[in-house]
Amino acid sequence: MDTCACALELLGMLVYIGAWLCALATTLLPQWLTMSTALLPVESYELGLWETCVVQDVGGMECRAYDSLLGLSSDLKLARFLMCASLAVGMLGMLVAIPGLYLVNSCREHGGHRTKKTLTVIGGVLGMVSGVLCLIPVSYMAHLAVIHFFDDTVPDVVPRWEFGDALFCGWAGGFLLIVAGLLLVTSCVCSQEEDEPRRQRRHQLMGADFSSRKRSEYV
Repeated sequence: MDTCACALELLGMLVYIGAWLCALATTLLPQWLTMSTALLPVESYELGLWETCVVQDVGGMECRAYDSLLGLSSDLKLARFLMCASLAVGMLGMLVAIPGLYLVNSCREHGGHRTKKTLTVIGGVLGMVSGVLCLIPVSYMAHLAVIHFFDDTVPDVVPRWEFGDALFCGWAGGFLLIVAGLLLVTSCVCSQEEDEPRRQRRHQLMGADFSSRKRSEYV
């Protein structure tokens, strides 16, 4: 296998793992949206997928999980479902792509080279799907925050939700998942492009060797 393609595989898997961990942190962090009030500046509020928290300036933080799933808004339910789906698809993509890596000694018999390429491509495609599933809820929650922030019908004295750290972590994780999938697919494309000239060169060498044997027999 070409060295460049092998390096792309390794880089893609490293980015894949780091991006999946970012998506996991995004799902668990409560800082999806933050809100601080001018009337009570010593406290700020944080909204997550699983709990809400109150943060004090002195360093204290108190979180409370949501009481019931049925009582959640449709936005949080959708964000939960899509983030869990992103994590599941991303984990499946990693499990599929790892046996397809060139450095992993598996699937080498009975046309195993083509099988490994297929596994790598499937893992890369699943990584890109996972990235899209991660970007949708993060961007949607950010869109809702922007709409509510610039709502003219709400008085200026009313506090509004703003972007939290989890949204930026989710954007980074989603884009990196897509990049990781593209790297894995590109490694297979580069490997295929390199295999064809090698195959033609091998046929030429075999033909030259066969013709030289014929000449030696006639002599």
